[in-house]
Amino acid sequence: MTPRPVVAVVSEDDSLIQQLFSELGEAYELIARAGSREMQEVMRGVTPNVLLVDARSVSDGGHSLDQFLATSVEHADNLTCLMLCLGDCPEPLERRIACSQIERIDATEDATVIAQRIRESETVPSSLASDPLATTRFDNDDAFAEVVLEGVTRRFETNSVQLKKMLEDLAVAAEHDVTILLVGETGSGKTFLSRLIHEASPRRNEPFLHVACGALPRELIESELFGHEKGSFTSAHASKDGKFVAARRGTVLLDEIDVLGPEQQVKLLRVIETGEFEPVGSNETQRSQARLVVASNLDLQPLVDQGRFRPDLYYRLNMLKFEIPPLRRRRMDIVPMAKQFLRKFQQKHGIQIARIDDSLLEALVNYPWPGNVRELENVIQRAVIYCRDGVLTAKQLPSHIVSGAAGPTNDPSVRLEGHSPNGSQSLNRQIALTEQEIIEQTLFQNNYSKTKTAKSLGISRVTLYNKMKKYERPK
Repeated sequence: MTPRPVVAVVSEDDSLIQQLFSELGEAYELIARAGSREMQEVMRGVTPNVLLVDARSVSDGGHSLDQFLATSVEHADNLTCLMLCLGDCPEPLERRIACSQIERIDATEDATVIAQRIRESETVPSSLASDPLATTRFDNDDAFAEVVLEGVTRRFETNSVQLKKMLEDLAVAAEHDVTILLVGETGSGKTFLSRLIHEASPRRNEPFLHVACGALPRELIESELFGHEKGSFTSAHASKDGKFVAARRGTVLLDEIDVLGPEQQVKLLRVIETGEFEPVGSNETQRSQARLVVASNLDLQPLVDQGRFRPDLYYRLNMLKFEIPPLRRRRMDIVPMAKQFLRKFQQKHGIQIARIDDSLLEALVNYPWPGNVRELENVIQRAVIYCRDGVLTAKQLPSHIVSGAAGPTNDPSVRLEGHSPNGSQSLNRQIALTEQEIIEQTLFQNNYSKTKTAKSLGISRVTLYNKMKKYERPK
């Protein structure tokens, strides 16, 4: 007789346990304990196929549960771990999910859905049997939980509450004929997101043109954007249409808009407001039908204060401004992104990966990524081409990634927020960053209601306002 799969459940919720008994039936052997300590005793003699941990309510910041999971995952072969979470888990559990073979289940799911996830987790689908990554720790990070913005050839997924909210708002803006401002550090995905905005818009069948303003000599930017007439300047041997004409009814991305001079800013403002412009050397007014997406590595407000950026253009762009958080502020996305890049480069270079060691995942999560997604992509490619035995470990990573020692950067958009190698930030700094993250997540969960957020956090509205001011969050 074939032995029944064993499902171990750590939960104080008797109702949930009874419902799971009913849903799973006699096909599974279900063992339930109220606490992790009791379950640890059980697992000394029994190795379950699936471990479900209820993390909706933890009393010590998740540390004891984290220790239990570390022991369980480390010493049990072929164990599938599922964690039931209410919103965002405490930081130790978030880190454990990112670095281990643990799949998150949203607490809003009912027992029927949870039971189905247990059935699906207990068996590897035959369609994945030939995929060496399907049986590695990496595979459970299909946990890019939700596609919140999708185009024809690409999509943007995230586990970050902060980024999900931004993408939901951006998906609405993408459908309308409005100018969008994207602000984010170098390598954070502004160009990718711009193309996605184009693909998610009614203009998807028209051209998408990218103008890298920072790569052009200032005297040629106007010609590139607006076009020029023959003989209008020394090298103008023939008339040329600019990007606003060439894009037709498509989308023009103006990258690094902060480098534009005052005169160019005036002309751009006119295009945004009226669509009108004149090519260089011409008196004939033309009209642009293109949609504009503008991007900057720097926040434009300080440039306005310094007199380097026109206030009227700033306020026009700031109406639909979207800030892309750096990768170090959405660590829960690091491992799923790494998995995507791993599959890409495994296929590109013809190198088979059979297993990914935890040491590599932990190094990726702990590094601050000043180069953001672009840096992560390059690091994963390097790891793949140096993998010789089918096992990816921290040995294939650059030494500074393993040590967590991000070097200095000449990019003014990158601020590592007090990061130092080997996690040696001051305790006060770490506490402040955690507090800021909790406030942001609670605001989002309460639809940005200050009254409800203060009540959820157990603080007064005055205290909440002071903390928001401290972390420079908008009121």
